[in-house]
Amino acid sequence: MPDSEQTPSPSEKRPMPKRSGIGLNVAIQVILALALFAGVNRLSWRYYARWDLSPSQDYTLSEASLNYLNGLSRDVQIFIVFGRDSKVYGEVQSLSEEYRIHGRQRIKVKSIDPVRDIERAEQLKADTGLSLAQNGVLIRCGSNKRFITEEELVVRESGTSTNRRIIEFRGEDAITSALVSVVEGRIRRFYYVVGKGSRSDAALSDAYSAAVDLGKQQNFEAIQVNLSEVTRVPPDADGLLILGPRYDFSEREIAMLDDYWKTKRAGIFVMLDPGGETGRLDAFLTMNGVRPRGDRVLVAESSSTGARKEFSVIAEFLKDVPYLRHLASSAITLAGQSESLELRDQDTALKEQAIKVMPLIRASPRYWGERQYLEELPVVDEEDTLPPIYLAASIERGAVTDESQRADSSRMVVVSNATLLDKQTMLAVNRDFVSAGLNWLLNRERLIGITSKPKRSYRIQLTKRQHELIFWVTSVTLPGIVLALGFMVWASRRAA
Repeated sequence: MPDSEQTPSPSEKRPMPKRSGIGLNVAIQVILALALFAGVNRLSWRYYARWDLSPSQDYTLSEASLNYLNGLSRDVQIFIVFGRDSKVYGEVQSLSEEYRIHGRQRIKVKSIDPVRDIERAEQLKADTGLSLAQNGVLIRCGSNKRFITEEELVVRESGTSTNRRIIEFRGEDAITSALVSVVEGRIRRFYYVVGKGSRSDAALSDAYSAAVDLGKQQNFEAIQVNLSEVTRVPPDADGLLILGPRYDFSEREIAMLDDYWKTKRAGIFVMLDPGGETGRLDAFLTMNGVRPRGDRVLVAESSSTGARKEFSVIAEFLKDVPYLRHLASSAITLAGQSESLELRDQDTALKEQAIKVMPLIRASPRYWGERQYLEELPVVDEEDTLPPIYLAASIERGAVTDESQRADSSRMVVVSNATLLDKQTMLAVNRDFVSAGLNWLLNRERLIGITSKPKRSYRIQLTKRQHELIFWVTSVTLPGIVLALGFMVWASRRAA
């Protein structure tokens, strides 16, 4: 055969590639791998999905907060000034991160441990003029700032002990309200009407303390006012709080109340005491579509132990009220005594005045409004009020269908129970209802719907056999698998 047709012998060795070629090939592979790595990380940073798998959605912002963050027009700084030993440090850190993520790059979050980061903490003190003597969250927008203490972020169990357990975390409520405060730059004012008595000094103190506490959360001040000492409702009032009066208003005070009610953007929150003598106040409410009947809402029955009357009312929220939708699935218990409310929502005269009345809370069907409530075993008769029994209602004066003009309407919330804010009986749902009502009075519907997150402790009970299984899996099986894989890799390399 010709030499040109001869094939190379298999034993002949191919020439080794040059080192420069190998180096170039490796360099190209490294560059491509880095480019792929950077591209994947870039895509995962910009396009990703997050899931909150906690039972009560602890790390998910409410729709109200998200709506506010979507319209945020100013840059905001959030400083987490917390020691690492705080029981709510993790929740605060995670919640602040949610605000940063959804803040459209308008929100910057920084964490400062005042014990470990002494220099940064001192610099923040100098910049803000705050003492920062306790754990909290500082929110700053321009020259406006608001420091939320740790106690404002939590709800503790009732009692006098200094180590009361934290039962709820209301950080989102506090932080969103503080955001509104620093961005708006103005604190709203509710005037708390005093001088009308109360069921007791403790009840009066509880109601005022609860109003002050809600004010810190919802960006308003609660300032006491005695209408007998002024000539008119203060012109800077964004709302009035009339909580559990025992004594009636004078004619001059009712005239002042009526003048205020007829101004634009007036807001009144009324909690009636069924045992109070407030004829003029009742007449004012009746004139605007809500008439207190003066009965008592109860359920009575005969049992093996004798007659039983129950004045504490289990009720529900009306589902067609827009600003109570977040509470529609919740039940509320009104302690003490309540009276039924007659709603004149079909009154032609009220419609001519553009007054709209809506029920807010309805008692369970087994309750009725009893006139002879002092009897040992009351029974339903003709003079009593049958279900449905309404315990709270809203009144809106100047209500129009155009949402852009509704901000000028005057609004009122009437509740036929005076114990709603009592420290001993107040539940989270009571506070959420009052908070929603106050935000509605302030035309802040966008902030309604932020509820507290309950803090739950879970205990896992393990049997002796389960303890042994965990030991063998974690201490023997898993390390054994890793050791076996390592031995297999070593053996394969030795064979090669």
